Amino acid sequence: MDKTKQTKQGAFSYLARWAAPYKAKYLASVITAVLEVLFSIVPFYCISRIVTLLIGGERAAASYALWIGIAAAFWTAGYLLHAVSTTVSHKATFAVIADVRKSMCEKLARMSMGRVLERPSGETKNLIVERVDNIEPTLAHLVPEMTSKLLAPVAILAYVFVLDWRVGLWSLLTLPVGLLAMMGMMVGYKEKFERYIRSGKRLNAVAVEYINGIEVIKTFSQTAKTYGKFTDAVRESAHSAIDWMRDTQIYFSAAMVIIPSVTVSVLPASVLYFLQGTLTVNEIVMIVVLCLGMMTPLIGAMSYTDDLGKIGTIVGEINEILEEEELDRPQTSVKLNGFDIIGRAVRFAYKDAEVLHGVDFAFREGTVNALVGPSGSGKSTIARLVASMWDVSGGGIQIGGADIREIPLRQLNEMIAYVSQDNFLFDETVRENIRKGRPGATDAEVEQIAKAAGCHDFITRLEKGYDTVAGSAGGHLSGGERQRLSIARAMLKDAPIVILDEATAYTDPENEAVIQSAVAKLVEGKTLIVVAHRLSTITDSDQIVVVNQGNIEAADTHDALLRSCGLYRRLWETHIGAKDTSEVR
Repeated sequence: MDKTKQTKQGAFSYLARWAAPYKAKYLASVITAVLEVLFSIVPFYCISRIVTLLIGGERAAASYALWIGIAAAFWTAGYLLHAVSTTVSHKATFAVIADVRKSMCEKLARMSMGRVLERPSGETKNLIVERVDNIEPTLAHLVPEMTSKLLAPVAILAYVFVLDWRVGLWSLLTLPVGLLAMMGMMVGYKEKFERYIRSGKRLNAVAVEYINGIEVIKTFSQTAKTYGKFTDAVRESAHSAIDWMRDTQIYFSAAMVIIPSVTVSVLPASVLYFLQGTLTVNEIVMIVVLCLGMMTPLIGAMSYTDDLGKIGTIVGEINEILEEEELDRPQTSVKLNGFDIIGRAVRFAYKDAEVLHGVDFAFREGTVNALVGPSGSGKSTIARLVASMWDVSGGGIQIGGADIREIPLRQLNEMIAYVSQDNFLFDETVRENIRKGRPGATDAEVEQIAKAAGCHDFITRLEKGYDTVAGSAGGHLSGGERQRLSIARAMLKDAPIVILDEATAYTDPENEAVIQSAVAKLVEGKTLIVVAHRLSTITDSDQIVVVNQGNIEAADTHDALLRSCGLYRRLWETHIGAKDTSEVR
């Protein structure tokens, strides 16, 4: 069965599983909600008694005061019970929402990087923030309130049948007509709501893209009006909502009017039976007042039909993340024999395209290894596979004699420090961003590592030094500054394996030389893998691996490759030529 279809079919089973830790609270909420509705029926009974007294000519104020007092007491108690019920259900629901969000974030950490990056960040944000919020009406309101609001009409109807079964049957006349209207509303409901969800996710994704690319958009005069992708997403989102509401509103409104209108059939029938002498005035008053009391809970219960129509799609959206395939790793740490990294017949396919075609490589413990090659050759893929951001499609990679698929992610993450060219900084101080490498590090250790990584001088020139806030994704800093801080953070981690995936791409040659010198000292004795774009910075590497079109063409020292590898020689000559041209300019 299709996974999405299966998820939507079991929406309530998923909700029950998520809510299971708070079952006692939901039970308390339902019980108080039932009591609230039962209490709210009593005032209608009191009203019928008062009307009966009026018809009978009762003039003693005490008789009326008694029923008015009972009605007021039960009405007040009903509202207090409602407050208790909704408070308890909301506390439980907000805890469930927090748990689901936490589970989704933890799931992302267990998924391969490829699967995480397949979904636009705006869409992921939409799922975690907005989709999860949409389960609130179902758990906080529908569970206690719809249960209780359906109980009240059933209880009233049972009492009406006791008074006169014929009138009870007449009170059911509007039900099938209203249900037909509800069925009309549900025709195509799922497809319309799914279109609304899809357009909302696309709008979120395009909006994030628009904001991130605002500099380019402004530079090339691509305003929101002329940036067709954005305006189309906005238009589709608006029309999907309008079309959905337009097609369902008439049916929903009709059902909301027809089903509760029980007096339309009850009142004429009651008068007819009175004229026939089979129903008394007192009984008519009681029946009509109780049927009026039936309307409020019925309308309340029906107002949740929209949420019932949505919940399958909403739970399916949430489970797009929760049921994603994740990296299969054990929990128990394994004993490693050193930190040699060996790849044998490694294959990797991204979607349907194979990127690596059965490559072999070896990065010995304590050595400096560089991966070079044309753009798109697969060098960054090798680095990411070593870091276990993806799983190999074929072959295997070993660290210290153990296949990385047999090493727990926590253990693997502790032994590898990874820095990419677009590494992320948090909207925190520079000091705290560096400290992410080792949360227990002291301020002195943070500053010491910053000095060793060549960051200290530019940090002290910032407005508040180490206490300067980096901004969202490090937006208050230049690309080169962000890279240097990312390297300092990785160095503070002091992991035995360090991977620099074009980590100096944003730095100028002068600063890059400083960083390379600092990195050389900081990684002494460690296994270093560098994905390089400037060949002049990796000439002293113990091993340079030349990657070309998903294959490893050669692996040797710089001098040896210049003699034996034509591709490396061409890459070197191109680099030197470009460097000379740059220096002339």
